[in-house]
Amino acid sequence: MNSRTATAGRRVSPVFLGIVAIMATTGWAVWTGFASSPGIAVFLFVTAAWIVSLCLHEYAHARAALHSGDITVGAKGYLTLNPLAYTHALLSIVLPVLFVIMGGIGLPGGAVFIERGRIRGKWKHSLISAAGPLTNVAFAVVCTAPFWLDALSGVPDTFRYALGFLALLQVTAAILNSLPIPGLDGYGVIEPWLSHKIRRQVEPFAPFGLIAVFGILWIPEVNEAFFDAIDAILRGLGVSEWDTYWGYELYRFWDGTPDIPAIVS
Repeated sequence: MNSRTATAGRRVSPVFLGIVAIMATTGWAVWTGFASSPGIAVFLFVTAAWIVSLCLHEYAHARAALHSGDITVGAKGYLTLNPLAYTHALLSIVLPVLFVIMGGIGLPGGAVFIERGRIRGKWKHSLISAAGPLTNVAFAVVCTAPFWLDALSGVPDTFRYALGFLALLQVTAAILNSLPIPGLDGYGVIEPWLSHKIRRQVEPFAPFGLIAVFGILWIPEVNEAFFDAIDAILRGLGVSEWDTYWGYELYRFWDGTPDIPAIVS
C-alpha cells in the first residue's frame, strides 16, 4: 500500500461529517426551539448522535486492531468513520436504529471484520473487543456530564430531555454489548481465554446473539429488571427517570408531540 492510499484510508469520510452536521444542526434546533415540531428535531438529533456513536464504536475496534497488528483495516475503510464501509450495513446501522425506535434500547451490531490471524497475544484480542463498549462508556460520560456537574442551568428542557434519552442509549449499549454472549463484544473479550473446543461449540450461535438479546428483553419481567438497573445507574450520574421518559416521548414524534412539562425539582 502506497502512502497516498494509506492516507485516503484514514481520512474522515464526508458521509460521517454529514451525519455530524445533521447532529449539530438538529441539536441547535432542539436547543433554540427553532423547529416547528420539537419531536422531529429531537428524533433527528438523537438518531444522528446515535449513528455517530456507532461509527466511533466501530472505529475504536478498528483502531485497536491496527495497533495490534491488523494493518488491513485501513484499506477496508474502517478508519474513515464511514458507516457505509462496514461489513454488514443491516447489523451495523439499520438494526441498532430500529432497536431504538421500537424499544428505546441502545444495542450496537457487528460491523468490522478483523483479521484475527494477524494479531498475536490474548490481551490484544480482548482489548480489540473491549474498545467498542468502552467508547459507549466515554460517550455516556460526555452526555451525562452536564447532569453530574450540575451544569444544566439555562439548558432548555427539551434539549435536557433529549440528552437524557441519548445517555440512556449509551448506557444500555455499553452494558448489553459487554455481556459474554456469542456475537457481542463481551464474548469477544473472553473468547481468547477459552479452550479451542468451547470456541468451536459456541461459534455457530454467534450470528444469533444480537437477536437473542433483543428477544429476551421483550420478556416483561426481564425488561423491567433491566431498565430498573439502567435507571439506577443513570440516577447515579444525575439523570432522572423523568429526563429519559420525556426524552423518549419526544423522540417518538409519530405518536404526537406531548405537552412538554417543566422540570420537577
